[in-house]
Amino acid sequence: MGSRAGWFFGRLISIAAMVSAALLLSTVYAAKMFPTRYLAAAGAVCAVLLVLITVLTWNTKSKARFIIGIILGLLITAAGLMGTAYLRKTVVTAKSITKTKAEVSQVGVYVNASNNDDFDSAAGSYTYGIVSAVDRKSTDQAWEKLQEDYNPSEDPKEYDSLPQLVDALRKDKVKAILMNTAFVDVLSEMDGFDKIDEEIKLVKTYDVETQVDKAEQDTDRINSGKNGDTFAMYISGIDTRSSQISAKSRSDVNIIAVVNTKTHQILLVSTPRDYYVPLSVSGGAKDKLTHAGIYGIQCSMDTLSSIYDMDLDYYFKVNFTGFENIIDALGGVTVHSDYDFSVKGYHFTQGDNNVDGKAALVFARERHAFKEGDNQRGKNQMAMIKAVISKMMSADMLKNYSSVLNAMEGSFETSMPYDKISSLVKDQLESAAGWNIVSYSATGTGSQAVPYSMSQQAYVMIPDQASIETAKKMIEQVYDGEIVSEDAAAQTEAETGSAQ
Repeated sequence: MGSRAGWFFGRLISIAAMVSAALLLSTVYAAKMFPTRYLAAAGAVCAVLLVLITVLTWNTKSKARFIIGIILGLLITAAGLMGTAYLRKTVVTAKSITKTKAEVSQVGVYVNASNNDDFDSAAGSYTYGIVSAVDRKSTDQAWEKLQEDYNPSEDPKEYDSLPQLVDALRKDKVKAILMNTAFVDVLSEMDGFDKIDEEIKLVKTYDVETQVDKAEQDTDRINSGKNGDTFAMYISGIDTRSSQISAKSRSDVNIIAVVNTKTHQILLVSTPRDYYVPLSVSGGAKDKLTHAGIYGIQCSMDTLSSIYDMDLDYYFKVNFTGFENIIDALGGVTVHSDYDFSVKGYHFTQGDNNVDGKAALVFARERHAFKEGDNQRGKNQMAMIKAVISKMMSADMLKNYSSVLNAMEGSFETSMPYDKISSLVKDQLESAAGWNIVSYSATGTGSQAVPYSMSQQAYVMIPDQASIETAKKMIEQVYDGEIVSEDAAAQTEAETGSAQ
């Protein structure tokens, strides 16, 4: 390579390195995730390296020096471009899960499993049935869409309960029924409907969108007027037949995370899915907590807010498909089990267990293997959250970074704004502090009752008020900046129990 051509090539590499560094620094700044001192240090390092590259490639008289400059320039250019791509991917992913999305009620049109009609051809002549009260708003909107598509000749027949609706279909009183697809799982828990999946089939689905409206804050609640260092988030794991994260479905996981960013404490409070409590939409009638998710994420949040007399600032929602994906993307996690147990072909030993996505989901969902049933399941779910947090804060996260980002898209959804997330990341990088994560499970007693959504007797859990009071006391302690520990939790439980 001639001296002039070499000089030109050296200038080209220097310019490429400068552009790459400028792109990286501007992306770092725009991400709002890094402390100012980190940005200043990165800028200083880039400036020194760029000057060094320019000096080394200024002339071609010393081939060794020139070649070193070219190699260094290429490395800086590649590192800058890769860093920019990864960081932009991070920002895009974070913003995608924080976008305000409408929730979707999936209302299905069901016929008897033996019905072999071509639905599109026969739909106009069918008679239809609906439930008169439960989830009526979504059903009415789906009916309007069905009318537009098929123009049925008769208005739908109304039934007082889901069992009556399905019985009408079974007995050919109607040819098809409309109901939220989430109610199929609710029906399967009722006597006489355990084979509902085999008896009816879905021939049409209508997606009915509703906006998530944030409830007004209650100034009389335990965390009203507290400092800005602490927030409360509802973590919901939805039991959905759809991979669509925005679909309304039963809330199988109901955990409140209270986070104090100043004292670096996280309190996880689990509430059993079968807790028998009034839902915010049921007019005072009691239902299983898990059914709140069918009526939307805000119903779950409002119901939990009433139980613990607190306001919830954000929600974080994941479906089971997303849960498996993120665990696998992390390369598996290590979760602590309180017991030895086997279920669905998996065996978990007392102590630490290395699990992949499918095993993690089995671990988090199992309840029948334990004497404490749903209470122990809540503890296992919180153990899994701790395991995920631990893995994401480890060095292993770096080698799995790209796959984790890909797994997050479409699997998670949160109402926490991007600016809040970036602020939390920045604070963590600034302090590099460890976190004190404490978990607590509300408890109750098994019983039989008629839930609002089921219209017949079913297993429910009557809340133990002493455990609720313990949770409330611990939540208040985190907001007040007090140190909460597992031992302190046991002491608080003993104090609130004796006061009942």
